Amino acid sequence: MSAMKLSLFPLPREIEAGAGTVRLAGEWICLPAACSDALRDRILEISRQVGQILRCRCRVSAALPSSGVVLLAAKLEAESELPADGFTLSTGPTGIQVRAATESGVFYGVQAAAQLLRQFGRESPVLKITDSPDFPARGVMLDVSRCKVPTVATLKQLIDRLASVRINQLQLYIEHTFAFSAHEAVWHDASPFTHEELADLDRYCRDRYVELVPNLNSFGHMERWLKHQAYKHLAESPAGFEREHGGWSECGSTLYPDQASLDFLAGLYDEFLPHFGSGMVNVGCDETWELGKGRSREEAERDGTTAVYLRFLQQIDQLCVARSRRMQFWGDIILHRPELISELPPDCIALNWGYQADHPFETECAAFADAGVDFYVCPGTSSWNSITGNTDNCLVNLQRAAENGRKFGACGYLITDWGDGGHHQVLPVSYVGFAAGAAYAWGLDQNRGADIGAAVSLHFLEDEDPTGGQVLLELGRTRNCFAAVNPRNCTMIHQMLLTGAEQATDVGDEELLAAEAHVLGLQRLLDDAPLSSEDGCEVRFEVQHAIACTLHSIRRAMHARGGSWTEADLRADLHHIIRTHAAQWLARNRYGGLQESTEKLQQALARIDGLSKK
Repeated sequence: MSAMKLSLFPLPREIEAGAGTVRLAGEWICLPAACSDALRDRILEISRQVGQILRCRCRVSAALPSSGVVLLAAKLEAESELPADGFTLSTGPTGIQVRAATESGVFYGVQAAAQLLRQFGRESPVLKITDSPDFPARGVMLDVSRCKVPTVATLKQLIDRLASVRINQLQLYIEHTFAFSAHEAVWHDASPFTHEELADLDRYCRDRYVELVPNLNSFGHMERWLKHQAYKHLAESPAGFEREHGGWSECGSTLYPDQASLDFLAGLYDEFLPHFGSGMVNVGCDETWELGKGRSREEAERDGTTAVYLRFLQQIDQLCVARSRRMQFWGDIILHRPELISELPPDCIALNWGYQADHPFETECAAFADAGVDFYVCPGTSSWNSITGNTDNCLVNLQRAAENGRKFGACGYLITDWGDGGHHQVLPVSYVGFAAGAAYAWGLDQNRGADIGAAVSLHFLEDEDPTGGQVLLELGRTRNCFAAVNPRNCTMIHQMLLTGAEQATDVGDEELLAAEAHVLGLQRLLDDAPLSSEDGCEVRFEVQHAIACTLHSIRRAMHARGGSWTEADLRADLHHIIRTHAAQWLARNRYGGLQESTEKLQQALARIDGLSKK
């Protein structure tokens, strides 16, 4: 039997087809012996789904029932040769049998059984599935600092959906959005996470076999701290610096690597880390833009900027080790001098990130592997700076990360979802990357051709109708209408909306008309999508907002060429978009960061006057 004949997601590694079909007549689900409360609760949840599928009441028992027929029996076999998270699933006269060496494997196997029942009902093919992941760590990282801070309810809903596609790590990228007790000046406008909320989320993740890995940037991207007078003494460049790509920053973004900065970080770690059960911590340390150009200039000129970076990273690692944590860090800076990779702390994990379809994962993965350094591959959802998503770049980036991570022995795969430029993309735009990345991280070979649109609908929109997922998949292909223009790390739609229609000089009239027709077609398709989940109304509102932003961008460019939309039309349209931006934002996120994000749209509004004269 071909894996493609089964509507399982992710698709399994190995399927052995038996003879014919079997009727699964039972109603009892048997728990493994001595299973945890968490596993019992997850199987109870799945039993309710199965009951709805089969239109019966499924019973869950910790022992073999003396009366009735067993539909599914799950067994924990600690001595099994199956890897962690792996499982076998077989169907036959005794019902469905799930076996695994770990509770997470049982969880994933019972999920697969529920999918099998959704596809076939009680008349199932006789088969045996043997499945296990390519990567032991399969994670998602959410940017909760620029500018969206999700509500706890939003995160819990997303955690459930990520667990349903076998994601087993979550990171919340934090710069300043934790309510440090001694640092209110930094977070008071940000609607930060509280101590109680992080502890609650950690428990919620753990009960779903997801490790909540603490993530706190600790070297670069510190501008939200260093702009305040009380912290300027910690900056590499307290008075500001010239940005790498032009323009002056009024405050520093990078810590000066000295004892005062280490003491500062130690205090943050002591308050932050105890809320997490994970034995790891992501300390960030990427994009230390001005390192070696300010107070450390003399040292950098003598030893090299990367050597200065490495020494401070080694000291940060000592802080982590002293708190019984294994350090993760972004690997971009150390790759400037690959010969120094071997000097990294012995137990650290390098996070090898890159977000373009042509990112050189092969070269970079080889550099870490050759030095004997453990590493993750970290592709992205391509959602940020896009409005629509960027489907084809996303899928290729995710696949190539998996290919090279597997080739060079990466121990993890982390799907990143950033909020650069004001975090104007709506959450559903990221679902394509979450679903595809989860599938490729679990098993690339069997999932290259997986139906990502259907998976988005089922697992993230909770809808068996594939229409909603297809809308999101194709919205991310709006970028393809502009074949001659391919800006990196953003889309033309985003540029035309926020930077100005003058950015569209290389876009032809026919391309604009094609993009408009494409998006209007998706609007009609969205109108037909059921979107019947608990948050279906929010999803519809969010995607309509993304479509409205996209059409406004296109019509701005048309107006600049003498099109029929007047400046008054565009102003009224963007005023409406600004109102809906706030409404859809607050449906899932806290107030903090909204003003900063909205200001970019208001700047776009101010640029409408005289647009046709440019």
